[in-house]
Amino acid sequence: MHDCSGKNLSESRLIALGKSLDEGGKYINGYDHKDVIAGAGTVGLEIIEQVPDVDAVVLPAGGGGLVAGVATAIKGLRSDVKIISVEADRCPSFKNALQVGHPIETSVLPTLADGLAVSVSGVNAFATAKDKVDDGIVVDEKAIGLAILRLVELEKIVIEGAGACGVGALLLGKLNQFKGKKLTVLGGGNIDTTQLGRVMERGMVWDNRLVRFKVNVSDRPGGISELTNIIAENGASIEDIFLVKEAL
Repeated sequence: MHDCSGKNLSESRLIALGKSLDEGGKYINGYDHKDVIAGAGTVGLEIIEQVPDVDAVVLPAGGGGLVAGVATAIKGLRSDVKIISVEADRCPSFKNALQVGHPIETSVLPTLADGLAVSVSGVNAFATAKDKVDDGIVVDEKAIGLAILRLVELEKIVIEGAGACGVGALLLGKLNQFKGKKLTVLGGGNIDTTQLGRVMERGMVWDNRLVRFKVNVSDRPGGISELTNIIAENGASIEDIFLVKEAL
């Protein structure tokens, strides 16, 4: 049975640990178990196989399992390849760990990159990755939303917030040091369809392509027609009109 308990990944982990003890099951951490990290390493092998001259790989980081596995595989074959971790600034647990040298408790705020919202990076994952990550960067919600919008419109790719962080870093200019070089950005597509619609609409607002305004229109015949003509003459189209009659 699928259980969605917990406000974030850290809470869900504690609930799962409790259930494994109560029910005699085995808990496998989705980002810190050694077999999961090893499985993530196969992604690194595929990158080297498909892009043998890659210069840098950008990896979404939360618990750190993906970063640990991919970095280990790539650095083992190409020590010169740069490994960059990227995460939302609303829960930068991996970058905080890099700064202090060990996993550290980090506050978790609501973020589009919910798949990275881990308050403490995995102990095994961080120990494996810490000496293999060349830089850790963070991106804000606006960059994540715009990245999702750009990928849908320009590349026809549907991607989740966590996976969009790398492209968000590109949009913010935080990866400009790799201009002219081969850069691989990894991400996933596990996004709810209703959330996708909301994120795309918000992204259009951030992109200054969607605005909401209130205007008084005369109730004489042709009043609304004049308004729509003005909007059309300025090269815009109308998504919705809500009519509100004010009491006299």
